[in-house]
Amino acid sequence: MKKVIVTGGAGFIGSHTVVELINAGYEPIIVDNFSNSDERIVKQLEQLTETSIDVYNVDCKNIQQLSKALILEGPIHGIIHFAAYKAVGESVEFPTKYYDNNVGSLINILKLMPENDVHNIVFSSSCTVYGEPETTIVDENTPRVEAISPYGNTKRICEDMIMDAAKARKKMKAAILRYFNPIGAHPSSMIGELPHGVPNNLVPYITQTAAGKREQLSIFGNDYPTEDGTCIRDYIHVVDLAKAHVDALKWMSSTDENQCEVFNIGTGKGSSVQNLVDTFERVNGIKINKKVVARRPGDITAIYANADKAKEVLGWSAKLTMEDALRDAWNWQQYLANNW
Repeated sequence: MKKVIVTGGAGFIGSHTVVELINAGYEPIIVDNFSNSDERIVKQLEQLTETSIDVYNVDCKNIQQLSKALILEGPIHGIIHFAAYKAVGESVEFPTKYYDNNVGSLINILKLMPENDVHNIVFSSSCTVYGEPETTIVDENTPRVEAISPYGNTKRICEDMIMDAAKARKKMKAAILRYFNPIGAHPSSMIGELPHGVPNNLVPYITQTAAGKREQLSIFGNDYPTEDGTCIRDYIHVVDLAKAHVDALKWMSSTDENQCEVFNIGTGKGSSVQNLVDTFERVNGIKINKKVVARRPGDITAIYANADKAKEVLGWSAKLTMEDALRDAWNWQQYLANNW
């Protein structure tokens, strides 16, 4: 059974990817310092998959501890690197924190890979690297633009680091996955998004408002040049997103050639914020307290993915709907209320 290190494996996307790795016959090893996740998720994962999972409480900035985990678990087939800070607003306030963590962690991983005979890496990037493009639908050849936040800039820098490393190392294979907007939860309701404090993402704020934990949902602006005036995004079910990482590993195993490719991971469909809120209310039979407020600085009008390359090269495409994701997200919120 091939071992795969999953940094940030107890987080939202990481935990779902651990499940899909096990389903595909891999042995995931979680490396997480639980700074933005909860250790109880590991027990949930083990119960859900009926599998014992090795876990290292390690900060990826600590190269000695990270090296020890790689040595103890070797040989390692590949690394899926999620571990990063991800709040745009916080990154503007504390830029050095984001450069130190997000860039520093990847530097350590890239240093340790050849030392431990690890050649495959899947990197968690973001559509933020496109900024506000000239066209609403973007493919992998759409130019990256100057980042509007330190968070977005760390993703650009990390992409460049991986591309440069892949050019220099004959055996290295890399898949850079540019996510669009992951939402939802596992259909078992045993794992899902678990934000610390006030959610930065839209869907957990919706579910917490529906559950009475938040007084009101703010919709930031309804005067954008879109059909209903609200921003348009590409919302992808987190389970579909998780499966893309497994397909990326399989793709890297299919050839001995050195390679580094970028893939958009999205549905290829744009949905407005208002449509997402309306859909949540419809599929769950719930009305939430909401109010339109002023635009939020930094929000772009519209962006969604052309994901044809992922389909053609990885054999991956999104299968689940926004309705599925919003139903699963609400079921997860109810599970939390009753069991957490």
